[in-house]
Amino acid sequence: MKLIGRDLEKEMIASLLTAGKHVLLEGSVGVGKTTLALDVARSIGKKVVRVDGDGRFTEQKLVGSFDPKMALEKGFVQSSFLPGPLYQAMSEGEILLINELNRMPEMVQNVLLPAMDEGVIQIPYLGELKAKKGFAIVATQNPREFVATSALSEALLDRLEWVAIQPMTEEQEIEVVISNLHGKVSDELRSWVEKTVSIVGLTRSHPKIKRGASVRAAISIAQMLQHEHSHGPKKFDSHRFKFVLKTALANRVELLTGKFSNQPYSDLMDEVIEDLFTSLQSIVKKKS
Repeated sequence: MKLIGRDLEKEMIASLLTAGKHVLLEGSVGVGKTTLALDVARSIGKKVVRVDGDGRFTEQKLVGSFDPKMALEKGFVQSSFLPGPLYQAMSEGEILLINELNRMPEMVQNVLLPAMDEGVIQIPYLGELKAKKGFAIVATQNPREFVATSALSEALLDRLEWVAIQPMTEEQEIEVVISNLHGKVSDELRSWVEKTVSIVGLTRSHPKIKRGASVRAAISIAQMLQHEHSHGPKKFDSHRFKFVLKTALANRVELLTGKFSNQPYSDLMDEVIEDLFTSLQSIVKKKS
């Protein structure tokens, strides 16, 4: 996803990293936290070792472990050790990017503390690994109230500089979506992109939607619309638009199904799409 704007955030993160700080980026799904981190790393000439948060992740996966076969043959020596992402980033003086750190188990989070405090970790049989100059951790997390996440410990938060990543404006989201399309975007297609971004934005405040969609949904919708448009304008109408909306949004929003009816999910999704489309038409009329 292309980065649009974010100049102040980029400057702040770059300044923190070059000052030897570790950074936590917090923002809602799809605001570009990972893209921002990668962009900043490139701007300061750093490589990134990436890890995605997972409740099944272990300390051994993060630090590294010995290959059983090689350890039997050679013993617990350096050549038998398989470096994990933390080991790799520390030994090379690069950035460890941890997506959704608050999805990591607490024991995995705790492994980071000595690396952040003193720049060292202890490897069984191999001894101490001291981080090369330039090592830093950039972590991301969704807002703390999100479901399926756990709060980071006070000890970990105390070692991270917090940078809030605010949602993009509608105009910025439109440009992000267009940047993810192929070739020249016609005025007609841009008009549909604008409608798409408006509808995706409406999912974030709809009374029947618990969790709205991010700009990724808008990108997917726009890409499907571009494909439809390339096959001729007769197929490119409101009916097809609603079909594409349902296809892209069904897995990207969370409906409050239990509070409204016992209808099948598909039928309730149809109702929500109609609501969104009606709201869109009202917005278009106000603008005209």
